[in-house]
Amino acid sequence: MQSVFEADELPNRITERTRVRRKGSLTGVPLPVTKNKIQAMKKYSTKILLLFFVTGLASVSVFAQADAKPTQVKQTTEDAKAKSDIEIDKKADEWTAALSLNDAAKAAKVRTAIATHLKLVRDWHNDHPATLVPAGINPATGNKLSEMDRQIIVSSTIPKPVHDDLMNVLKAELTPEQVEAVLDKYTIGKVDFTLKGYHAIVPDLKPEEEAKILGFLKQAREQAIDYKNMKEISAIFEIYKTKCEQYLNSNGRDWHALFKAYVDKVKKEKEAAKKN
Repeated sequence: MQSVFEADELPNRITERTRVRRKGSLTGVPLPVTKNKIQAMKKYSTKILLLFFVTGLASVSVFAQADAKPTQVKQTTEDAKAKSDIEIDKKADEWTAALSLNDAAKAAKVRTAIATHLKLVRDWHNDHPATLVPAGINPATGNKLSEMDRQIIVSSTIPKPVHDDLMNVLKAELTPEQVEAVLDKYTIGKVDFTLKGYHAIVPDLKPEEEAKILGFLKQAREQAIDYKNMKEISAIFEIYKTKCEQYLNSNGRDWHALFKAYVDKVKKEKEAAKKN
């Protein structure tokens, strides 16, 4: 097949095309630049610069927000802790004042011990969520561990000196009755309230039965002070209430029958009150 151009004509053709493109027109005369074209080019350039400017601002804003998030979270956490510290200090002041101590030095030691203990318990709880305990079963019952079970487990790993340091100061500076008064503040009087419940359910509760139950409840109270909130404190008391009910059963009582009789009695009293 014959080529459109002869072989010796190709170099000249290529050179001519290059020359024409460089000149800007077929005639070799540069194309004129009009006023409208200049204005259009200026507008285009302005748009390009504006686009780069806006894009740059957006990028700076995104990076600034990304950098600010950790700082904001840290500040929020610090603010919450500072607020909590104030509330704990106020609580320690009130509990100590309720003891009516006439010794300022003694009161200061007790107040500091309470505040320090409350803050350490709070921090341990906040730094040790239930998720640190893998989901599984309670080996004693076979039931799946609840979130509260897992929280109680991890909260119970609080270092022993946290508890001992508080109790050592309380026992050294206060009478046994005053120590119990402080522990009742921690647990909002659950020992007395629960004991009254047992008397209501078991009207003929014997002195030795009451003493045994009271001992369990006091154990619950002292153990419960190392937990942050009332849900956890109540969970600790439930452990010892089970011990109380098991004791009553082993002592010839039928706890389930006693409890059912008590519930039925309360229902009848409420129905009678509605009729009147």
